[in-house]
Amino acid sequence: MMPVSMVGRAGELTELVRAWSAVATVGRPSPTVAVITGAAGVGKSLLVAAAVDAFTPRPAVILSGAARVYGPAPYDWLAAVLTGRDTSRLALPPDALAWLAQQPTAPRERYAPGTLLRLAVRTVQLLVGTGPAVLVVEDLHALDPASVNLIGELASVADLPALLVVASRPPADAVAPELTSRALARLCGVRGAVRQHLGPLRPAEVAEVLTQVYADSKPSGRLVSSVWRCTGGNPYALTELLAAHGGDGPDALLRRLPGPRPPAPRVAPVSEAVPPVDVELTGREVEVLGCLVAGMSNKQVAKALGISVRTVTVHVSNLLRKTGSASRTEVALWAVRRRLPVPAPVDG
Repeated sequence: MMPVSMVGRAGELTELVRAWSAVATVGRPSPTVAVITGAAGVGKSLLVAAAVDAFTPRPAVILSGAARVYGPAPYDWLAAVLTGRDTSRLALPPDALAWLAQQPTAPRERYAPGTLLRLAVRTVQLLVGTGPAVLVVEDLHALDPASVNLIGELASVADLPALLVVASRPPADAVAPELTSRALARLCGVRGAVRQHLGPLRPAEVAEVLTQVYADSKPSGRLVSSVWRCTGGNPYALTELLAAHGGDGPDALLRRLPGPRPPAPRVAPVSEAVPPVDVELTGREVEVLGCLVAGMSNKQVAKALGISVRTVTVHVSNLLRKTGSASRTEVALWAVRRRLPVPAPVDG
């Protein structure tokens, strides 16, 4: 029912196609970054899909990934990219690839976080090869801290001929808001980065959609106004409305329209109920926890807090034991799910 043309998004689509053309023809070795933000339902994924479909010449490689539905896990984005791919020819340790792909037989803790990050970057480089490639990151806000760090690293890799397209809701909706905010700032700070923010459709754009749907009869101003108020100009809500009631004609749609939609209630980024905090942490453990939420390695934590790496290891072990977590990522998610006021780390 929804028109395939990008109503209200033509300018953004053209800009993405232009960015890809530069990557494909100029042969820039480092990535070009495109960041697309906006609330749920504004059409970020639809814009990305339309852009990739319009890219000329066709990308030699397309790597696309998103957070898993069941909840974030370490390197979720890369695990999604590796799913179903033959990685036997990649010059990387098989156990590291198994861990990054989240295979059930992978060792639980085999590499230090910094080493894993370097291996993850190298995996993407090997998959891209000589390119040019498109790297699509869906829902940065829902990704685990390790994946968010990986995306930030990929934006500045010297030998990666690719267009890195990142879509995200605002940091306030993220699993780790502070980390997501810093990652978006880092991505947008890359030289030549494309920055787009998608808002709701304007009444004139809603009218254009309705004109395309009802090609035989021009929609009335009353219908346009009622549809715009009902959906708030949200493309997803508009699509749902037309799918449910648009088939009987504009007059029938107008009769069926409910009143204006109330603002959607804010929901927690995880589906399960968050239990109360019943764990006693020392002041230093809270500081270390803040660093883990930021995705820092033990060496980075030690530098930020002015303590030894061995001491950091002890604090991390205590945090795992006290919170019942099996990994650094789990304890970081334990903190963000309970919205603990952990201090932001200060780089030393």
